[in-house]
Amino acid sequence: MFLIVIGVILVIAGFAINTPSLAFAKFSRPVKVAGVVLAIFGVLTSCIKQVDAGSVGIQSLFGKVSNTVLSSGLNFVNPLVDVTLLDTKTQNYTMSAVHDEGDKTGDDAIRILTADGLQVEIDLTILYRVIPSEAPKIYREIGPTYVEKIVRPITRTRIRDNAVNYDAVALYSTKRDEFQARISKQIEQEFKARGIFLENVLIRNINLPESVKKTIESKINAEQESQKMQFVLSKEKQEAERKRVEAQGIADYQRIISESLTDRQLQYEQIKAQKELAASSNAKIIIMGGKGNVPVILGDK
Repeated sequence: MFLIVIGVILVIAGFAINTPSLAFAKFSRPVKVAGVVLAIFGVLTSCIKQVDAGSVGIQSLFGKVSNTVLSSGLNFVNPLVDVTLLDTKTQNYTMSAVHDEGDKTGDDAIRILTADGLQVEIDLTILYRVIPSEAPKIYREIGPTYVEKIVRPITRTRIRDNAVNYDAVALYSTKRDEFQARISKQIEQEFKARGIFLENVLIRNINLPESVKKTIESKINAEQESQKMQFVLSKEKQEAERKRVEAQGIADYQRIISESLTDRQLQYEQIKAQKELAASSNAKIIIMGGKGNVPVILGDK
C-alpha cells in the first residue's frame, strides 16, 4: 500500500512539473514513469499475502471482515484489504500460585470455596486452539484479545461454579478426576460456541488449608500404622500355625513310634548295635547278662 501511495504521488508530481516555463520540466516524464512503476509494483506486492504455517489470514476491507479465511502459503487478495494473522496452533494458558510460572506474573491461582466452606487453591493449565473456519467470527466479535476475554474468565468461572459441589478432601483425592471431567465438559461447550476448540484441562495442583493437610497426614499415618499392625498380627498367626503344625507332626511321629516298637523289636535293635560294636577294631569289654538278658558291650576307642 505504501508503494502505491508513493507511486501515485510521483505521477501527480510529474504532471505538476510538466510546464515549459519550469527549469526542471524535463524531469516530468522520468518522474511519471517512476511513479507508474512504483504503483504497479505496489499493487502486485499488495495482491500477494503470505500466511505462515499454523496461522490463518483474516481479511478486512474498510472495517468489514470477510468470512473467507486465507490458509497458510501465498494468497492473492484485493490490494486494498488488510490481512490480520490469527494463530491456530495449540496454545496453553496457565494459572498458578507460583511466581512467573503462569501467564500472569505473581500469584494467579484460582481460589474457590468448597462445599464444606474451606478455601482451596487450584493451579490449572488449559490447552486450546482456534478453529480455523471460526477465525473471522472471533476477530469480528471478540478481536485478537480473545484469551483475556474468553479463555481466562470462562475457565475461572466454571471452576468456581463446580467446586461448591465437592468437599475439600474429596476434591483433593477421590473426586479429583470427576471434577476435572465435569469442568472440561462445560468449558468445551462454551469455547466451541465462541469458535475455540478445547483440547484438555490439566489440574496441576490443589492446595488445601494447612489444618486440612495436617488432618489428612494424621489420617494417612494412622492408616499406615493400622496396616502395619495387621501385617504383624497376620505374621504372628502364621508363625503360631506353623508351630502348631510342627508340634502336631512331632506328636504324631512319637505316637506312631510308640505304637510300632515292641520289646522284641527293641531287643533286636540292641543286638544289631552291639554286633556292629563288637566287629569294630577298638578294644571292648563285654558284660554278659545285662538288662533284659541282653549282653552289654562297653567299647574303648
